[in-house]
Amino acid sequence: MLGEVERETSTETAPPDDSTVRMVPITRIAPHPDQPRRHFDSDALGELAKSIEARGVIQPIVLRPHDGKYQIVAGERRWRAAQMAQLHEIPAIIRDFDEGETLEIALVENIQREDLNAVEEAEAYHRLIEDYGHSQAALARLVHKSRSHVANLLRLLDLPERVRAMVVEGRLDMGHARAIIGTPDPASLALTIVSRGLSVRDAEALARRAKSGKPPARSSAPGERDADIVALERQLGAALGLSVRIDHKGKGGSVTLGYSSLDQLDLICQRLTGEKI
Repeated sequence: MLGEVERETSTETAPPDDSTVRMVPITRIAPHPDQPRRHFDSDALGELAKSIEARGVIQPIVLRPHDGKYQIVAGERRWRAAQMAQLHEIPAIIRDFDEGETLEIALVENIQREDLNAVEEAEAYHRLIEDYGHSQAALARLVHKSRSHVANLLRLLDLPERVRAMVVEGRLDMGHARAIIGTPDPASLALTIVSRGLSVRDAEALARRAKSGKPPARSSAPGERDADIVALERQLGAALGLSVRIDHKGKGGSVTLGYSSLDQLDLICQRLTGEKI
């Protein structure tokens, strides 16, 4: 998309719009205020800065002329790490992109690197639709995703800001967030999902109860078994004719089958191995 790198030169002798790599003073560069990526992991940024200190910036960033200086089109993370590494210049390719092209390129680059969280990606899609007239189908082609992927991400913007922040922070997965869209109180449900370490399937069940007007399953007090878990134990126990114990912790747990005789143990082994009884 950005062309092949040809050679390295200075910003004084190169033309304003080609694919030549030139060294640009870091102080003459500013980030784009509408760059899709807003969250930068400090630990990962520190690791990149150490790599840059040792090896330099291997891949040039992409800039465009802006107000007598340069604005970042792609590569803000490298620019930030270069500052941490106390570099004075950074290799860059300068192209004369307009606002729409700048946002498109920044979005595609971040998606290709899997650098965006779901909310950041959704906000970029929304901006391209509202400000630049892109359709969902056109966006899907641009980022090589399905139209349903674009539509599902855009629905995340219907969630309260508090819930979207939990997605950005990594406390809530996209599957959990999608489950509670359209519920009466998504913020409360999000807190319940996080505090109880619910799976996406559990979150969907919680959302269905909320949408139907039924009270959510009561949270277990310290030392008290979860009512849903106890009910599932009874259901499995009745189906197997055995004692069943489920210990659910966070996103996983264990299932214990109890037996009272060697015959029951033999029955369990036969069922697990698929042998005929």
